[in-house]
Amino acid sequence: MALFTREPEKKPNIQPTLTKATPILPAPPITSSPSAASAQAARPIAQAPAEGRAYLDRGSKISGKISFEGPARIDGEVDGEINAKDSLIIGENAVITAQIRAASVSIAGKVSGDITASNRIEIRPSAKVNGNVTAPVLVVHEGALFEGHCSMQPEARDDRKVTVFPKEERVAQAAAAPKLA
Repeated sequence: MALFTREPEKKPNIQPTLTKATPILPAPPITSSPSAASAQAARPIAQAPAEGRAYLDRGSKISGKISFEGPARIDGEVDGEINAKDSLIIGENAVITAQIRAASVSIAGKVSGDITASNRIEIRPSAKVNGNVTAPVLVVHEGALFEGHCSMQPEARDDRKVTVFPKEERVAQAAAAPKLA
């Protein structure tokens, strides 16, 4: 019975709890030269979330000019102007009254306004688009409503050269050209 007559320990037995450590990102160094600042901005952050996407959920209402650096999705209401350097997804619940410029645009909601994309515009079956669209690639799914004009021109290149002749040279060339009877 010596086992049961032993005195309990006076010290409390504390078990450590395990918690996830939250990484603390160091503040970026302050640089005075513009070239160093642009080099710092061009370098991606190693601990950025995998889903680096901007998102405006249902219930969001924005009036004004919006700019996105990376991919973005809108499911709310926007009135004004939208600029995106990457892809822009307009969800089924979105109501957009804006001029849109982006690399690529996928529309499933309602859009009133002109849309310009440097790569592609896709109008999904649930979409209602009222406005002009300009993109090298345009996809309109069956069931989508589209009212407006479309222009499918390849992206403008700066390597093309335009030569403008003075007016007197144009008149001389026209006079020298043979006339067709």
